[in-house]
Amino acid sequence: MSIVIHHNPDCGTSRNVLAMITASGDTPIIIEYLKTGWTKPQLIALFAAANLTPHSALRTTKSPADELGLLAPDISSEAILDAMVEHPILVNRPIVSSPKGVRLCRPSEAVLDLLNKLPPGPMAKEDGTLLIDAQGNRVG
Repeated sequence: MSIVIHHNPDCGTSRNVLAMITASGDTPIIIEYLKTGWTKPQLIALFAAANLTPHSALRTTKSPADELGLLAPDISSEAILDAMVEHPILVNRPIVSSPKGVRLCRPSEAVLDLLNKLPPGPMAKEDGTLLIDAQGNRVG
């Protein structure tokens, strides 16, 4: 099984995660979910594998979640799933699947637990935060 990243190229966290995957030597399958969209069964399976709920996977900032009424305390999971299918931006990202598991990789360094080997160091996020030192050890 390959590594799969549900990716948004406009998101810095998603770009950081993709860079870590490729630097580790893996060639991931990249799914640009804003272009491909989601299906409800796909979301249910991903969330179950990542131990997420529709509520915990909902992107609440820089998305239409508030204006769609999805932040109401009594909103159902079913309503959130339906909205995520209609508006793919509502799903927080990036979600990565690997032989080691499925995870919402926020913060981006969460992906390191899903890789077969760490990328060579030093490696930093786009903002300069060091993730792996020159000796190849995780930082932080």
